[in-house]
Amino acid sequence: MIFNVKKFIKHFPILKNKKLIYLDNASTTHKPNVVINSIIDYYTNYNANIHRAAYQIAETATYKYEETRKIIANFINADTEEIIFTKSTTESINLVAQSLGINYYKKNDEIIITEMEHHSNIIPWQAISKNFGLKIRYIPMSNNGTLELKQLPKLINHKTKLISITHMSNVLGIINPIEKIIKTAHQNNVEVLVDAAQSISHLKINVKKIDCDYLAFSGHKIMGPTGVGVLFAKKEILNNLPPLLNGGHMIKEVTMDNFTYNDIPWKFEAGTPNIAQVIGLGAAINFYNSIDNKSKNLYLKNLNKYLVKKLNEIPDLKIYPDKLDKNGPVLSFIIKNIHGYDLAKLLDLNGICIRSGHHCAQPTLKKFNLQSLNRISLYYYNTKKDIDTLYFHLKKAIEILS
Repeated sequence: MIFNVKKFIKHFPILKNKKLIYLDNASTTHKPNVVINSIIDYYTNYNANIHRAAYQIAETATYKYEETRKIIANFINADTEEIIFTKSTTESINLVAQSLGINYYKKNDEIIITEMEHHSNIIPWQAISKNFGLKIRYIPMSNNGTLELKQLPKLINHKTKLISITHMSNVLGIINPIEKIIKTAHQNNVEVLVDAAQSISHLKINVKKIDCDYLAFSGHKIMGPTGVGVLFAKKEILNNLPPLLNGGHMIKEVTMDNFTYNDIPWKFEAGTPNIAQVIGLGAAINFYNSIDNKSKNLYLKNLNKYLVKKLNEIPDLKIYPDKLDKNGPVLSFIIKNIHGYDLAKLLDLNGICIRSGHHCAQPTLKKFNLQSLNRISLYYYNTKKDIDTLYFHLKKAIEILS
């Protein structure tokens, strides 16, 4: 089966703007009509709170919300009760960090993360380390951007409680060998949290196969709405882990003196959730699953190769990292003597959207002695024509800025 990009593009109303060339998909992806319509349908036809009322539209809303939980569970091969809805990857990681820190971790316990993490997978651990007297250790990056995993066994000791690691770098596109890392961790009785924000839309993730203890991702990275995230955690962990937030719906019984928790996963979903966004995420995953995985991923892999080829034709342009064969469709670059912000603004004048800055990953940039990088991240609706147009305007921008 051959991926039909022209047919795929027609599902996205924003792409009817012929001038727009959107190359910032690692930040957020566009939304197809089916997702937009699912949100409109909720607010138009069955807007009601969930899990609370017996009238018809409330029951419909509850059914649609819980149906998405089943869709997500099937998508990553989890049990339904192992799926918790949050507002983002960031909130999911914070939920785990704070709940573990408050309830289980002791002074001088250790957490391992890496030098290539997004700030959302650094700051929560730094925060609890300050609050509870923990120590953070880092798996270092090599000069080509890959992790020095030979250092991992040396970093693990009897005080190590958890490794929290990105599956795919949001700056470099590097895909980490998650299964190998998890195996090493579990051999030492260490839990693992996987930040799948970038990988969820490009790699088939089977949580039972990789055997991660926690996994987090955001809906808007996979054509879903903003404001909805997912936290997977193993059932036995969730049964014993106290929730971070308290309030409506996360309880089973309340008296004047005490309360009891609801069953999982609902004990972690206090208050009225982002109902419309969750329903929209279900529509997004169904849409994603409706397109042949092999054909769309092969298309994107070849498109990424074409992008690298064109960028390498531009003098004084350096791509980070150098080795790109097995990476996801994300790459960053600099052009000698040209500030990234100036370049991005000039490209924007021609409808070309790229990212410039530190990409919420300052330790990664520090590794390369950089303050800023330009980033291009592709998605299934991008085309060779997009890259050719980018190439043309990159050269024009260089002429203007040099």
